[in-house]
Amino acid sequence: MLALVTGGNGFIGSGLVDRLRAAGHQVRVLDQSAPRADVDWQGVDYVTGSLANVPLLPALLDGVDLVFHLASSTVPSTSNLDPAADVQSNLIGALNLCHSMINARKRRLVFFSSGGTVYGNPRQLPVPETHALHPISSYGVVKVAIENYLLMYEQLGSLEPLILRPSNPYGPRQSGAGVQGVIAAFLGKARAGEGVCIWGDGEIVRDYLHIDDLLDFAVIAGTGRSTGVVNVGSGVGRTLNQIVEAVREATGARLPVEYAPARDYDVAEIVLDITRATTEFGWQPKADLAAGIRATWQAIRGSAS
Repeated sequence: MLALVTGGNGFIGSGLVDRLRAAGHQVRVLDQSAPRADVDWQGVDYVTGSLANVPLLPALLDGVDLVFHLASSTVPSTSNLDPAADVQSNLIGALNLCHSMINARKRRLVFFSSGGTVYGNPRQLPVPETHALHPISSYGVVKVAIENYLLMYEQLGSLEPLILRPSNPYGPRQSGAGVQGVIAAFLGKARAGEGVCIWGDGEIVRDYLHIDDLLDFAVIAGTGRSTGVVNVGSGVGRTLNQIVEAVREATGARLPVEYAPARDYDVAEIVLDITRATTEFGWQPKADLAAGIRATWQAIRGSAS
């Protein structure tokens, strides 16, 4: 099987490339960035470009059996700064991909949406896939729009989409620069001997999912035939203050905390209901949070040496 991974140079995408290759699949990558140095790309058909380049897409899809769509140019904390650019880059890019797949008679598409943003502030916890979608960031709004287009194309018989809603992935290869991923960001600050800034009182709750668990599910579910929407998380919520303590324990750092006024686009609490993932796909999250943070810390320390 030949799988195309858009955004295959990123934290999740590069790990997915490794998993697919280990499972015996051929892989083609589309990414705007040059290949990262911490990945063995031998045997991977790496294409530098974007989904905005529509003439590129027919050749990109040639021979492809399965598409994993992860490419995104924004994160929740920056998307509201320029919603029009978010729509142009991410929504239009996804539609370019869909139209090219339909024209090429390619049907199987696995889309990485966002279990942490599409629901907004939920009315029940844990949050099932059937919960109403009320995102409070442009990032979440665009993810919902892409989901709706995919479900429309499924209804029209044009695509066979599987929509993954991951919670908050973390693990080795995630950047400690602080753009996205609070665990990696806190570890990056610990490595630098600095403190962290928390927006609000630190009691907001998130569902943290180790990258290995997410990739296990993505390969199992993506290479199958199931469609629709599925949450992928740990099913357990932790506060930011608990994450600070876990990082202190893993690193031995003081990690002083400065608390700043809360931000309007931060969801107060989210924990995903993962019943469909565990019952239909026979998958269970396995990673222990403390062990996962320690492994991520070792990876971040190694990248700095």
